Amino acid sequence: MSIPRRFLPTISSLRALEAVDRLGSAVAAAQDLDLTHSAVSRQLKSLEEQLGVTLFLRAGKGLRLTTAGRSYARSVRDCLDDLAQASLQLRAAGERNGLSLAIPLTFGLYWMAPRLQAFLCDHPQVHINQATRDGPVDFATEKFDAAVHFGVPDWPGVDTLPLARNRLVPVARPGTGLGAETPPRQLLEMPLLHLTSRPGAWESWFLQHEVAPGHLRGALFDQFMALSEAVAAGRGAALLPDFLATREIRAGRMCQIGPAFEDPGNFYHLVWPQDPAPGPELERLIAFLRSRAEDPQP
Repeated sequence: MSIPRRFLPTISSLRALEAVDRLGSAVAAAQDLDLTHSAVSRQLKSLEEQLGVTLFLRAGKGLRLTTAGRSYARSVRDCLDDLAQASLQLRAAGERNGLSLAIPLTFGLYWMAPRLQAFLCDHPQVHINQATRDGPVDFATEKFDAAVHFGVPDWPGVDTLPLARNRLVPVARPGTGLGAETPPRQLLEMPLLHLTSRPGAWESWFLQHEVAPGHLRGALFDQFMALSEAVAAGRGAALLPDFLATREIRAGRMCQIGPAFEDPGNFYHLVWPQDPAPGPELERLIAFLRSRAEDPQP
């Protein structure tokens, strides 16, 4: 049921409340909003009268938000942020139909980017906004049409499209004397670098090649990009996804030092909420990516 619009305060009064909460005083809020101090005070008084709730405690010329005022200001800030984001996206898209995607950084740069560019060439009427997310997206609270998740497809409330296998390539800086045919056991003698989100990758790699890894130690990194730079600097060996490793090997910054590792249990998936159903632009993107996705069976 729609709430009557008479209960909705004006945008100007909500902006005044948010600014006072954020900056700590009506004077600072007035400067931030390019208004006079008296104009801000009137907005705040009007807001309190409309809501019938005390939002501020006044002491001389100072203001302090009540507990109810602080809670309301947080909700207002979220609404204003959503409105500002929607306005920014609309301004950027113009008359084109927009999609908002959340994609992990490295996968977005090296696997997704060329495919999205090809999609946009085929569908110039679509505008794509892209944000970096390295973990699963909560579509109930985040304003995305679709996202890329990594792992086993056990996320509730979404439909999924497998995009790319999890194929990891062991690499090191050139000059180590090692190559693609290096026996896996020999890598135990090297410093091994790890990604925090995949702490057991090296253990799985050694076990897949029938080598007992023992207790593996080494530096931790939170992004594949940082891990890649460490390898190129000669700090040790790492397992990089093939779409990044191939690029780095071709550039001469590193070399493959053993067989690639196939992890059939984990996959990169495009995911989107089951409710509401995808719109026509998202349906076109799903169909396009389905035609260019890898076979989930290694």
